[in-house]
Amino acid sequence: MIAIVDYGVGNLRSVERALLRVGAKPKISSDKEDLQRANGVVLPGVGAFAPALEKLTAGNLGREVVELARKGKPLLGVCLGYQLLFEESSEHGRHEGLGLLRGKVDLVRSAAHLPVIGWCRLRQTDWAPLWAGIADGSYFYFVHSYTPAGSPDACGSTDTAPAAAAAKLNVMGTQFHPEKSGPDGLRVYANFLNLCGEG
Repeated sequence: MIAIVDYGVGNLRSVERALLRVGAKPKISSDKEDLQRANGVVLPGVGAFAPALEKLTAGNLGREVVELARKGKPLLGVCLGYQLLFEESSEHGRHEGLGLLRGKVDLVRSAAHLPVIGWCRLRQTDWAPLWAGIADGSYFYFVHSYTPAGSPDACGSTDTAPAAAAAKLNVMGTQFHPEKSGPDGLRVYANFLNLCGEG
């Protein structure tokens, strides 16, 4: 079972449908016992960093996610859920993140218009299990105004996202939405499923 963390700010159903399409058994839940039983955890998210983090940390759900990741459980952050994995964000002030990935989330400064919406070509800057079977230079779908400004853990970049994807051991994430990115996006979820031992 793959747990999709329900903390009130995610596009839960589209992530669930994508996971179902690649053969997963997803469960949308805010129950810590479900997260503990799961073979892997997906942290989605849409919106602003601080309110999302506040909802995630209510009832120590954020702490549970961190503890499970530190014990080695595969964790995939998507869009805002990905940003929450970093050390801090400058969105509407300084806010500490979960600290599972190194770096800071900041306003996109290289785009002509914000938010960045649409398909962007992604360069695979380092090998990561998420890229198995995906060609370097493939296109993925983005919707964001903030993004990690850079990270030693980055494994992919675009012109407007220096750390469009990152991976550090069992913790990984994407600024883009795999569930909206066609066959290559589904492949990202399938690769995560393999890491969870469910592929």
